[in-house]
Amino acid sequence: MLAKDVMTTAVLTVTLETDVGEIARTMLDARISALPVIAADGRLVGIVSEGDLIHRAETGTRQRSSWWLRLLVTPEEPTQRYLKEFGRRARDVMTREVISVAPDTPLTEIAALLEKYHVKRVPVMEQGRLVGIVSRANLLRGVATWHKPDNVRVEDSVLRERLLRALEEAELPMHLINVTVSNGVVEFWGAVETERQIDAARAAAEATVGVVRLESHLVRRG
Repeated sequence: MLAKDVMTTAVLTVTLETDVGEIARTMLDARISALPVIAADGRLVGIVSEGDLIHRAETGTRQRSSWWLRLLVTPEEPTQRYLKEFGRRARDVMTREVISVAPDTPLTEIAALLEKYHVKRVPVMEQGRLVGIVSRANLLRGVATWHKPDNVRVEDSVLRERLLRALEEAELPMHLINVTVSNGVVEFWGAVETERQIDAARAAAEATVGVVRLESHLVRRG
């Protein structure tokens, strides 16, 4: 699945001059964790997330750094922190380095980005314009709506090759497992190390298109 298959297209946005109070209220009302910031010419120039608003003067949550840490920061950092804590406009508090994806970005890549950068959503850009947003919730919807196609006939030899690749991807001990396929009915034979390996083999068969039925004879060694 791709970003365009699950993304939200009705995206709420704010401008550079939007008040932070309005931003916070919009997040609460819409139950979202971030808002893209759009310039007058339509460009995406930043994003304001919950993380950008948690250290605020109004709530008494300003960050207090020790004197020795202040010696290590760049001259720009204290100014940036002050704006995050006291600034009243989106331009003051927004994150400017926005991670974005294209409509054809696979969900596997998006999931990796969310995990790597510890973010909850990424904008979807096409030709420099914001066309959608993919959040963790969108990924969950992709899981919820996916189903394995029924009544798909796959040649036994092709199906066996697919299963072998799936088992290898699960890093199962292939020298201990034998796979046979007849008219779409799959049989696993062998003795593996753990119950989880037996579960992984079953999951591989259940996720492979063309499997009519699985008969697993795998057992745990010892």
